[in-house]
Amino acid sequence: MSKLLLFKELYIEAFRNLGHYLITSYLKVLTWLCIACLAIVSYAFIYRWATGFYF
Repeated sequence: MSKLLLFKELYIEAFRNLGHYLITSYLKVLTWLCIACLAIVSYAFIYRWATGFYF
């Protein structure tokens, strides 16, 4: 749980005093899009691994 709080604090600190509102918004959206893509890839890999797919 402490790692999650540390990640949250790092995320908030990274975007504090960054600059223009549009740049901040764009980077936040890009960050969440990248996290979503990594989650999808992780899910697909774990699903294939769990079902015995031959790589």
